[in-house]
Amino acid sequence: MTDVLRYTAFSTDPAGGNQAGVVLDAAALNDAEMLAIAAGLGYSESAFLSPAPDAAPRSYRIRFFSPLAEVDFCGHATVAAAVALGEHVGPGTYVFHANPGVVPVSVAEDGGAFKATLTSVEPQVKPVAADEVAEVLAALGWSAAELDPAFPPRIANAGVNQLVLAAATRERLADLDYDFERLRTVMEKLELTTVQLAWRESESVYHVRDPFPVGGVVEDAATGAAAAALGAYLRELGLAPEAALLTLHQGHDMGRPSLLEVELRAGDPRVRVSGTATAL
Repeated sequence: MTDVLRYTAFSTDPAGGNQAGVVLDAAALNDAEMLAIAAGLGYSESAFLSPAPDAAPRSYRIRFFSPLAEVDFCGHATVAAAVALGEHVGPGTYVFHANPGVVPVSVAEDGGAFKATLTSVEPQVKPVAADEVAEVLAALGWSAAELDPAFPPRIANAGVNQLVLAAATRERLADLDYDFERLRTVMEKLELTTVQLAWRESESVYHVRDPFPVGGVVEDAATGAAAAALGAYLRELGLAPEAALLTLHQGHDMGRPSLLEVELRAGDPRVRVSGTATAL
């Protein structure tokens, strides 16, 4: 019988964060079985670990499944899996071999809880066509005038594609009531995993929301992959320094508060995302 652990990531409160299933030994499971487990849990993603190709200590092959399909990379399930390993194996550094590449994760005790820091694959930021942005905005029910002109739309990838759109006001970000099927269709067309909606409170503090209809989920409560993508986006466009510590608040508008920490380091294009996780 497969042992399925349940965690919520980016929160120390079981009522907050983004829930994820974690299977620490998925070597005997095939794709259909992993998908069935993820669908049965109903979380936005679940993580499945098996021995890594290099067979090195603390090195794992990691795969992610939403209730509908495999997802190349998921930050909150990575954090959940790393904290599960910290609790079952011990703190330290683990190496995850994900579909986009190698993702090192360090796990340490922090104030009585375990905290994980993942280091993304090397990110990319690229332009997006105006008509494609218009399609997404129409599905969201937003207008171009409601975007912050200081933050031009871009597709950022720190493992998977995220369309970054910045709301001009906190009120616009809070009022999210979109056309699920319409947004899913345009996201599939653009090969997006989520849409990273953001509002800047200050130079280092952001509020974010992430619709995830392509995974069969209305919204993520915490999205580590999108947090890494946003960090790369901000640095690429000169909206954050080469070295910076950013705080992202997510999940508040859906009643599951989450806290994500993003670190940019000078001379290193990769982005680090940190957070706690709590067993359910």
